[in-house]
Amino acid sequence: MLTQKIIDDLSYKVIGCAIEVQKSLGAGLLESVYTTCLRHELTLKGLHFRSEVWVPIKYKGIDLDAQLRLDLLVEDLLVVEIKAVENLLNIHEAQVLTYMKLLKKPKGILLNFCSTNIFNHGQKTFVNDYYAALPDK
Repeated sequence: MLTQKIIDDLSYKVIGCAIEVQKSLGAGLLESVYTTCLRHELTLKGLHFRSEVWVPIKYKGIDLDAQLRLDLLVEDLLVVEIKAVENLLNIHEAQVLTYMKLLKKPKGILLNFCSTNIFNHGQKTFVNDYYAALPDK
């Protein structure tokens, strides 16, 4: 049975992978480099994921291809959006929340590899109603 704890444990593993990538590479590279390395780290940890996941837009009952792509979807549960920017903006947070809503996923992580410390300053985690509806244990 899917629980909040399972999803939380998964998010800790993904953040751990991001920390490992940042420890190895440091800040200042392109987003694509961090994405490639994070995918490799997730594979090493045995986590299943999909990259560049198409996010459907249903508008007035019609599915539209708006060329919207999510960076990573881990274990078909966790939305992961990767940035390499000086400062995260509200639009980056809105992007993750919207992906979670459109894909009906309970949790999302926004990672910024330009931060000097992923754990303290380079990640934000989001939950929604799907998460809240799950049992906590």
